[in-house]
Amino acid sequence: MSDGRVLCIVGPTGSGKSQLAECVALELGGEVVSIDAMQVYRGMDIGTAKVPQAMRRCPLHMVDVVDIGTPYSVSLFQADARACIDGLLSKDVVPVLCGGTGLYLDAVIDEMSFPKGEVLGEGRKRYETYAREHGAEELHALLKRRDPQSAALIHPNNQRRVVRALEMLDEGTSYATHHEGLKSRKEHYAARIWGIGHSREWLYARIDARVDEMFANGLVQEVTDLIDGGLLDCATASQAIGYKEVVLAVSGTIGLDEARTLVKRNTRRYAKRQLSWLKRDGRVTWLAADELAPGQMVQLICDDWRTP
Repeated sequence: MSDGRVLCIVGPTGSGKSQLAECVALELGGEVVSIDAMQVYRGMDIGTAKVPQAMRRCPLHMVDVVDIGTPYSVSLFQADARACIDGLLSKDVVPVLCGGTGLYLDAVIDEMSFPKGEVLGEGRKRYETYAREHGAEELHALLKRRDPQSAALIHPNNQRRVVRALEMLDEGTSYATHHEGLKSRKEHYAARIWGIGHSREWLYARIDARVDEMFANGLVQEVTDLIDGGLLDCATASQAIGYKEVVLAVSGTIGLDEARTLVKRNTRRYAKRQLSWLKRDGRVTWLAADELAPGQMVQLICDDWRTP
């Protein structure tokens, strides 16, 4: 019985959270709900390390939700994921949330509202065009001139969030002020959160090996197919790590070896940011994956869940 609770398995990219979440779901008779900003897109399979359908041993929700050219946001994800979770809870099925996108996890399990904005509004089109013509650094510089506090909170490479911060300024709201308000949010679900921890050396080696595996499994062809399907018109998906670098290689801007090196570097940096976000959340119980066997981690999580 779920009793209205949700169980969360979190960790940086490459940590093994998908396998752990599936094993936990099988043990508890639950189903996995992906909390990932990029796995929602159909066709983004290899580069997002999406579990292939033939290899899934239990239902996996919130993947392949929209086509590559369809605008999608964290607020839409929040609504769709909560509808999915509520459906599982109504059937007394344990929702096992799994992901490393901290904002998306918080948006689902905590009370969090988002300024409306227009997905295809003129302001967004204008700023995205500015970014294409002048680059991400210049777009971030524009935000810095208008709102230094918000600019300090957003990495220049996070073009999507920079654009949203500029939109919010046009709407009369500061991203920095909104961000400060998120700290006082309350839980939407009673969540038990487990994090997978590895040594940095192990994690970085795993990331490098997984990137090599992605290229060997056809990442370049996947990106080429997605470009034909409208990838470059999707501001969110086209900026995903593994895709934006290969796009540069396919266009001839950089070589394929350089693209592979950049994917590894950017993925390692992203994993570091994921850990920083998750470690700020005092609710996470961290598992030392270097010391515990997978079966032991499953047992610890399930025993805790079954304890009143």
